[in-house]
Amino acid sequence: MARSAYRLRKDGLMPADPAVASDPGALAGPMSAKFPPALGVAASAVLLYGLYDLPVRPLGYLVLAASLLAAFLVDRRLFADLLLIGVGITIVSLVSVEADISYANIAVLGTVFTAAVAVPFAIDRLVYRRRAIRFPWHSRRRWTSGEKIYLIATPALGWIILPFYFITSGVYRNWPDVETPSEIGRLFVGVNAVGTWDELFFICTCYALLLRHFQPWLANILQAIIFVSFLWELGYQAWGPLLTIPFALVQGMLFHRTKSLTFVLIVHLLFDLVVFLVIVHAHDPAALPIFLY
Repeated sequence: MARSAYRLRKDGLMPADPAVASDPGALAGPMSAKFPPALGVAASAVLLYGLYDLPVRPLGYLVLAASLLAAFLVDRRLFADLLLIGVGITIVSLVSVEADISYANIAVLGTVFTAAVAVPFAIDRLVYRRRAIRFPWHSRRRWTSGEKIYLIATPALGWIILPFYFITSGVYRNWPDVETPSEIGRLFVGVNAVGTWDELFFICTCYALLLRHFQPWLANILQAIIFVSFLWELGYQAWGPLLTIPFALVQGMLFHRTKSLTFVLIVHLLFDLVVFLVIVHAHDPAALPIFLY
């Protein structure tokens, strides 16, 4: 195993110290030769998720393959990291992620989402023999007063914005109408499970890997393209990107600032709590009459 790890390093697939990101002073910008392959990988998600119901969707696989080939020719270390992102994107693309809370679909999506995180993680640990993908639940850095205030502001902003968005656009119909306790419970668990997975894959996997090569602002834009494309297929359509694009960018920025999965996950789940309540209310306005819109 040590010998194969050495070959990987010798071939340029891994940095000398794989646990450490590239030198911040050498991180690539938009004019770098590294950028087009990375943008292509992100663009493949637009085709595979954002245009999931159109005939052009299969082109996403061609764009992904061509982008990985370009990355291999440009920089082997970039290729190694984009390959992990591409593996995750491909695994998720094999199923529809439209909201369906049947027990069978919950089992399918649970398996697929787990694999989309676990397979890149396993390759990172067992094949590349490094620790580039991590899930930092604890951070030595204390949350600032501003960050604590943001935790409170997140559900407040959601309470103000989300009812107007879901109801006036009609996108609440992309989620099922729930009536029985079982259906309500499955919707609640599903919304929060997907929100948790979002942070594990888009932030701790995609964004973390992109940060090894690109300036933080550029890496954040690239992960947001993938993140928002997925959210579109999930149901945040119509003018939803006006909300999901800032959300994805802020989540990346907060993770880069706090180095804490716990913080960004709390933010996300507080937001998703409001999403759940709004969906229930939108289908039955008499239920949870707590919103103004």
